Amino acid sequence: MLIEIKNLTKNYSMGEIEIPALRDIDLQIDKNEYVAIMGPSGSGKSTLMNILGCLDTPTNGKYFFKKVDVSSLDDDALSAMRNKEIGFIFQNFNLLPRINALQNVELPLIYAGISGSERKDRALNALNRVGLSDRIDHKPGELSGGQRQRVAIARALVTSPGILLADEPTGALDSKTGVEIMGLFQDLYDEGNTIIVITHEQEVANYAKRIIHIRDGKIYSDIPNTNKTQ
Repeated sequence: MLIEIKNLTKNYSMGEIEIPALRDIDLQIDKNEYVAIMGPSGSGKSTLMNILGCLDTPTNGKYFFKKVDVSSLDDDALSAMRNKEIGFIFQNFNLLPRINALQNVELPLIYAGISGSERKDRALNALNRVGLSDRIDHKPGELSGGQRQRVAIARALVTSPGILLADEPTGALDSKTGVEIMGLFQDLYDEGNTIIVITHEQEVANYAKRIIHIRDGKIYSDIPNTNKTQ
């Protein structure tokens, strides 16, 4: 088992008032699963994503990643976990505008202390995997939205993470480009990657093999996807 969450709650404080964002969540995700987490605004899906991505910690309960008790880690250990094990893909790409595609992809490896020659080789390989080996010298402003998302996916892949965690990955793209990006996710899943997509779009969720619905901070549906987009 790759991920196990037990009785997890997350509360936020507003003055003296405690606002529950997640309520007694239990969740298990195995290696090489393709999971979509769906829910309306305010449902708790973003809070769950932040905890899965080691960007936030629970108020109560346990989160185990590869049998490590993530909920007990300090900030430095959480940062190391994020860099090594979580490949983030964001709606708005989060690329640095003043450096080129290759340099953007190299960034997680710099933080990991990887040497220059190995960094370049691994970044080139990641860009090749997403079909952008001919755009390595282009800055984000010189790329289309789809190409920028491919750079972001290459950056997420470059550390060989335990999971790819995508937050509304087609939200800033037109529908045709969105289909191309989701096709790339399918290819990465077929290669053996574990993918978790946070989305409110059924069309995006339909690419996953398992769909989890969250509402009012609770999981109310967790089923195989019988309408999977091929």
